[in-house]
Amino acid sequence: MKINIFRTNQEDEISEYEVEDKCNTALDALNYVKENIDETISFRSGCKSGICGSCTILVNDKEVLACKCKVKDVDTLKPLKYTKVIKDLVVGLNHIEKLLKENKTYINENSNKDINKEDVKLIDTQSNCILCQSCFSSCPVYEVNKEFKGPYALTRVLRYVNDTKESNIDEKIETIQTNGIWDCTLCGNCTLVCPQFIDPKSDIMNLRMKSVQNGYSDTTIQNNNFLNEFNNTQMPDFGFNPNSF
Repeated sequence: MKINIFRTNQEDEISEYEVEDKCNTALDALNYVKENIDETISFRSGCKSGICGSCTILVNDKEVLACKCKVKDVDTLKPLKYTKVIKDLVVGLNHIEKLLKENKTYINENSNKDINKEDVKLIDTQSNCILCQSCFSSCPVYEVNKEFKGPYALTRVLRYVNDTKESNIDEKIETIQTNGIWDCTLCGNCTLVCPQFIDPKSDIMNLRMKSVQNGYSDTTIQNNNFLNEFNNTQMPDFGFNPNSF
């Protein structure tokens, strides 16, 4: 079985390797290449059971966990998109901390309220995010807006907006108005690739609803309404006749 792997130290960027057919997953194939063919190849892995998210890569341009993805003949393995490639399949992680801090995805003001099972249920799904960056890499908005806050950051904002322990949700709602919830196209790519079955698209829609309830509105719609009003405005007749020339 042959697989193709993106290499940063190769002129053509993609190198082909012959691996044993017993390699079941993409991670198995990568380990085989490193142990038997080329020890210089670089990639990340951790738990090997789909929990840590560190082995996330692109297989045939789709975001997957390498430890869970079944590998097939002539599959192509690449690093995640919209990230700085350090070497081969290893990408930088600095932007994760940056996005989480900027979007205040933490308890800022503790309400000191007693927590019950229903309160925990409200934040249970979003708390399962493993920061694998699959949604980040699959998001088309980043192609045109590098400042977009992104699916996993917005999902985590909802987690803390719904957290009974947080007493200041207004600050979090305000933070996501620019380059945030209104910039999302709701394409659903993030939902399709999430290995934890989180639905960032629905989370963003939920945040939009909460934003409206807090007095915010979609500036994109406002701009479109202005353009529609301008286009529908009847211009005055200045007596110009192009046929007279």
